[in-house]
Amino acid sequence: MRELIYTGFISLDGVMDSPGGGPGEEHRSGGWVFKDIEFLPEAFSLKGEELEETTALMFGRRSYEAFAPVWRDSDDHAAYKQLPKYVVSTTLPDDALVQGWGPTTILRSTDEVVELIKSEGGAIFIHGSGELTRRLSDAGLIDRYHLLVFPVLLGAGKSLFSKADKDKQVLSLRSSAAYPNGVVKLIYDVVR
Repeated sequence: MRELIYTGFISLDGVMDSPGGGPGEEHRSGGWVFKDIEFLPEAFSLKGEELEETTALMFGRRSYEAFAPVWRDSDDHAAYKQLPKYVVSTTLPDDALVQGWGPTTILRSTDEVVELIKSEGGAIFIHGSGELTRRLSDAGLIDRYHLLVFPVLLGAGKSLFSKADKDKQVLSLRSSAAYPNGVVKLIYDVVR
């Protein structure tokens, strides 16, 4: 089975909404990752480490529509270009896929996600995609979390985790690091 890994930036109070800001961002604190926090390359080294393990990418529709046209032409994301990509959406039409960004498949249900992770291959990383991540987490399908926690409290915005009444999920700390700018790296495995 393939591992399904969520990777993302969150505030200390668990908000993942609008970390980079940009067009269409409605959160009043949009862009909080790059505001008021000193940039230290070592605090973002996790992203480079993940590339070595990534064999495919997964997105929800909104994150795909935001990332695909930008990442396709970005030198910073060139390593992702030819990786297989999966978009989980019941509404994205096939003709809306971004051309020139490698092979992309639309999965129309959580059952199709389950079939994908049962297949042969390596780790699939989910970037952004809060609604998708909450749904897959609630279904017990996320295997690992790679989190960069930023020293900000936002109060409002989309939470990484749902408020659903579900069975407890225990996490095991795989690794952690703290950086002088207050960012903390936390990598957790989901205990099965």
